[in-house]
Amino acid sequence: MKDNKKSVALGSMRIPFLVLPPTCVGLGVATALYSGGTIDILHLVLVLVGAVLAHISVNALNEYDDFKTGLDFKTIQTPFSGGSKAIPENPEKAHHALIIGVGSLVITILIGFYFIYVRGWLLLPVGLSGVLIMMAYTKWITKSPILCLIAPGLGFGHLMVMGTNFVLTGTYSWTSFAVSMVPFFLVSDLLLLNQFPDIDPDREIGRKHLPIAVGKKTCVIIYGLFLALTYFSIVAGWLLGLIPVQSLISLICAVLAIYTFAGVKKNADSIADLIPFMGKNVVLILATHILLALGIILGI
Repeated sequence: MKDNKKSVALGSMRIPFLVLPPTCVGLGVATALYSGGTIDILHLVLVLVGAVLAHISVNALNEYDDFKTGLDFKTIQTPFSGGSKAIPENPEKAHHALIIGVGSLVITILIGFYFIYVRGWLLLPVGLSGVLIMMAYTKWITKSPILCLIAPGLGFGHLMVMGTNFVLTGTYSWTSFAVSMVPFFLVSDLLLLNQFPDIDPDREIGRKHLPIAVGKKTCVIIYGLFLALTYFSIVAGWLLGLIPVQSLISLICAVLAIYTFAGVKKNADSIADLIPFMGKNVVLILATHILLALGIILGI
């Protein structure tokens, strides 16, 4: 029985995906340092915990909803889509995923209230927006093609990067806004690409994300456009004097971006052949985030 609970708990968290929030927080830390801020270790730890718990909450609530709607029984599992299948294998323990999702959400909100108390009410719009995205994503946002496209990028980009910067400095900055555009485009692309394998099952349960609305060919174009805008935003941030020249080290990843886009374009209709490029897309995102943060810090 304990093993079943553990399987559902760990499966619903989607632990391999939790490497993303620390890289986004890292970008916020880099912009805070570049703006002359100092790092309070307690605040940094709480921000990191809150970011990871927010991601866990979205993952667990999504897993629970996918089980309740029957989607889990229709999808084919891949390393990047189709759910963990932990709940269908242990349906009597499904409520543990709900407990983890709601519990993580509550702790995230409490951390947010703490930061509003110590940093002020200007953090409230970021916090409220984040909570709304977390609660609404699976049930409602996935029914709107445009919202479903941009919500992940807003959450991991603008809200996480700018929120971290505000918590550590007490202010928002144009530097943090410019840097937040990078995860905005990349994470939006991540979810867009990960929706490709589940188009038919998602359509059956009433979802209407962008691949359902406009098809894979158009989505491949959007995917490529967002990749281009990622690296354009880095160059623009440097030209506007918002980030240092050392930040341009992250442009190295544009080579991988071109290769990944070519693979996605060629294999969009073959999930088996697309999966390796979905993996390369994850590497691309993490590498770009890390190199950009490193470049900003080197430029201090």
